[in-house]
Amino acid sequence: MSVQIFDLEVTGMSCAACAARLEKMLNRQMDLEASVNFASSRAVIRRASDAPDLAAIEKIVEKTGFGLAHRETALEITGMSCAACSTRIEKILNRLPGVTASVNLATGQAHIQSLSGTITDSDLIRSVEKAGFSAVLLQEQQKTLKAPSEHRRALVDLVVAAVFCLPFVVEMTGMAFGRHALVPLWLQCFCASVIQFYSARHFYRSAWHALRTGSANMNVLVCLGTSIAYGFSLSVTLFDLDQPVYFEAGAFVIFLVSVGRLLEERARRKAASGLEALLGLRPETANRVEGEQIVICPVASLRPGDVFLLKPGEVVPVDGEVIDGETEINESMLTGEATPVFRRTGDTVYAGTLNTTGVLRARATALGSETALARIVALVSRAQGSKAPIQRLADQVSAIFVPAIIVIALLTFVIGWYVTASAGWSLVSAISVLVIACPCSLGLATPTALMVGTGKAASAGILFRNAEALERACRLTVLAFDKTGTITLGAPAVCDIVPASGLTTEELLTIAAALEANSEHPLGRAIVEEARARDIGRSMQLERFRAVPGKGIEAWQGSDRYLIGTQDYLREESIGLSQATLPHGAVTQALVARNDVFLGTITLADQMRPEAKAMISWLHEQDIRSVMLTGDSQEAADSIASQAGINQVSARLRPEGKVAAIEALRGPGQVVGMTGDGINDAPALAAADISIAIGSGSAAAMETADLVLMSPDLRAIQDALSLSRATVRKIKQNLFFAFGYNLAAIPLAACGFLSPAIAGGAMALSSVSVVSNSLLLNRWRSRRNT
Repeated sequence: MSVQIFDLEVTGMSCAACAARLEKMLNRQMDLEASVNFASSRAVIRRASDAPDLAAIEKIVEKTGFGLAHRETALEITGMSCAACSTRIEKILNRLPGVTASVNLATGQAHIQSLSGTITDSDLIRSVEKAGFSAVLLQEQQKTLKAPSEHRRALVDLVVAAVFCLPFVVEMTGMAFGRHALVPLWLQCFCASVIQFYSARHFYRSAWHALRTGSANMNVLVCLGTSIAYGFSLSVTLFDLDQPVYFEAGAFVIFLVSVGRLLEERARRKAASGLEALLGLRPETANRVEGEQIVICPVASLRPGDVFLLKPGEVVPVDGEVIDGETEINESMLTGEATPVFRRTGDTVYAGTLNTTGVLRARATALGSETALARIVALVSRAQGSKAPIQRLADQVSAIFVPAIIVIALLTFVIGWYVTASAGWSLVSAISVLVIACPCSLGLATPTALMVGTGKAASAGILFRNAEALERACRLTVLAFDKTGTITLGAPAVCDIVPASGLTTEELLTIAAALEANSEHPLGRAIVEEARARDIGRSMQLERFRAVPGKGIEAWQGSDRYLIGTQDYLREESIGLSQATLPHGAVTQALVARNDVFLGTITLADQMRPEAKAMISWLHEQDIRSVMLTGDSQEAADSIASQAGINQVSARLRPEGKVAAIEALRGPGQVVGMTGDGINDAPALAAADISIAIGSGSAAAMETADLVLMSPDLRAIQDALSLSRATVRKIKQNLFFAFGYNLAAIPLAACGFLSPAIAGGAMALSSVSVVSNSLLLNRWRSRRNT
């Protein structure tokens, strides 16, 4: 059975209870698995092939009292010749999930409405092209319908509430100086009515939807408290009762809660800024090479195989392969490394990275959702929408929070009236209990910290697959490493050159580089690179090359025969090796000879990463045990482990042997991690509690690893673990603040120490304080750039 995953944007949620209610309603549907995140206003839905379609899902969301954000996209279509063409394209587009399309033959445009998060622009264009037409995205037409209008309406409601609260400010100021009835009662009633029925209408709407589906949220508490205060005061006014009025209490509660909502929304947007920053890296135009001309075109119009020009200071539009030119590329958005990397013909450049110096021509290889940047954005978005295990307690409390608060408010009123014989005092205390209780702070405690943490991680080239992986990483006790390409650089390098007597080091390296000039073998490339690094050119011209598989290379210069290869190869050719040194440790030797004379030895080895030793030492300081699992020889493994400071080594392991080694590391209280390339070590990565793919941006690594480190720098592991700990620490702080606030504030309100207006302000600020505490994670800095 196939499973589809949709990341939908939900509108209309006002508190964590709303998210919990919607999640419950969606999970009641057959073959639907939903996770709703209040902080990011998103619902991640896994849908089986025979589960309700998107239209049915949208109806469920609307019935629960919320909505799904839509967006509009405009495509310019070429190739249509008649009405049948436009009808065909329209039919094809309308078959896509969540899409409603209208194609206009006269203008040559398609106007498409789709559920935000269900389909990409590349998918739309691809569908049109499959039908035999061409399509280009009209960037200026594209927009999200979630609208700044919602924010604008909330701001207007707040301004109205503020204006009609002014008479109450006058009245309360006069009371402070011993003067009463400065504002006529009828004017107080009018102002309170406007605030209650206009500025608070969205509170009532949300509360009604919640109650209709058999649950309750924070808006139920706000509406209940303010309605009681307003209803009691209205009765006193209409029937001229000898009782005080509380119009100002309800009015100020609505005003302060509205202020808190706007501050909370602003803070939540800031918490999501990490993902927005990634999205902002994508350029809108590209320099496409068409023959001898350079044409500026929308990035969406590029196709695989198109050649584009990249000038200094420009952002790479799509993933591509360099076909001409050399430059330095700033890839910090992918890897977190501030130092630019050198790129030349044959190398890959990634969308969103910055060209700093030279001019390149590159061939597009991956577009749209297939680029490394798009995969990163999708992974971060998915992680931000997931739930950490630590959030379960908050979810359980939120589910019973509102009913419990209503019971406490009723008890406060009844007991207070019985003890004090004052219905007015008891009523005010009960209203304060209803208003000050805040399930929102509980609901925001975990997701806001996750949003900031995962966004900050992504900017440092660290990608957590989900919230559970982020939380589990901070409990790591054992970390296993693959050797080649992880602890080592993964490519051999020349570490020693020993010429025979009568020959210099430069002369020996010149001969060896000439022999290996055309070789594709890693050892041969290492020798050529070493010669290039020492600025030794190809001063020798050899001919009649012959490669002997597994042994070496033979070439000629006139009547002189040159050889490079293994000891066995040179012995087979009857060359005396009395001056040759025998191999030792984790090294490989290339021996050079001319005719029958031995010329010298070049020793090569896979070098340990320069930061490996410091990183392993840091792990030991954090009480995390390090282990090496490799398929190499015991001698090679021991040599690298000794240099790095790893004290447990398992060598000559096949993939199944690495899995067995991971299982053997497990024990009571042990959380075992495995670090590899994400593909070759897949079985061991799958067996580990935390799988870490290092230095890999491949789609396979992103789909299988719990943690993807875009940089090969091992210090990225330190960054990942320290950020995981910092994020989990913030989550715990937030939960402590949220629980502590409610545990302290509700008894104070029940005992009459807090007025409803002060309670409303405190409730609003509690959510803001939790989000603001999460934003402090932005102070975290990568160890690699300090």
